[in-house]
Amino acid sequence: MKYLLSFARLVDALNERVGRAVAWLVLVAVLVSAGNATLRYALNLSSNAWLEIQWYLFSAIFLLGAGYTLKKNAHVRIDIVAGRLSKRRQAWIDIAGGLAFLLPMSVMILWLSAPMFWQSYLGGEISADAGGLLRWPVKLLIPVGFGLLTLQGLAEIAKRIAYLRGAAPDPLEAAQEPR
Repeated sequence: MKYLLSFARLVDALNERVGRAVAWLVLVAVLVSAGNATLRYALNLSSNAWLEIQWYLFSAIFLLGAGYTLKKNAHVRIDIVAGRLSKRRQAWIDIAGGLAFLLPMSVMILWLSAPMFWQSYLGGEISADAGGLLRWPVKLLIPVGFGLLTLQGLAEIAKRIAYLRGAAPDPLEAAQEPR
C-alpha cells in the first residue's frame, strides 16, 4: 500500500505542475486571440498561422489539463445518485468507473495516437492551409495528455483503494482542500 500511495503522490505532483503551467496557456491564448483580432480588424492583417496557434493552445489546455482536472476532482460528475451514497460506496463507484471506463478509454487513445504522432513527425506534416503550421506538435499533445490522464486515473484508483483499507484519508475531501 505504501508503494501505491508513493506512486499516487508522484503522479499528483506531476499533474499539479503540468496543470499550473498549462493554466498560463489560457492567458497566452487570450492574448494571441486578441492580438489576431486587433491585427485583422484594425490593420487588415491576418494569417492562418495565428488561427492555428489559437487551436493548438486550446488543444494543449484541454489535453494537458485533463489529468490535473481529475486530480482536483473538477471533472463532470453526476452527483444525483452518488451524492446520496456513503463515502465508501462513492469510492467503490470511482474505482469501478476508473477500471471500466476511464483507463480503457485513455489507454486506447494513447495507444492509437502515438503512431499518428510519429507518422506526422517523420513526414514533417504541415497544415494544408496557406501559412499553416507543423502538425506534429499538436498531435504530440494527444498521447502526452492521455498519458498524464492514464497516470492520474491509476493514482486516483490507488488513493481510493487506500481509503477503503483505512490507509489514507478520503481522496475527495483532500482534492477540495484550498491550495
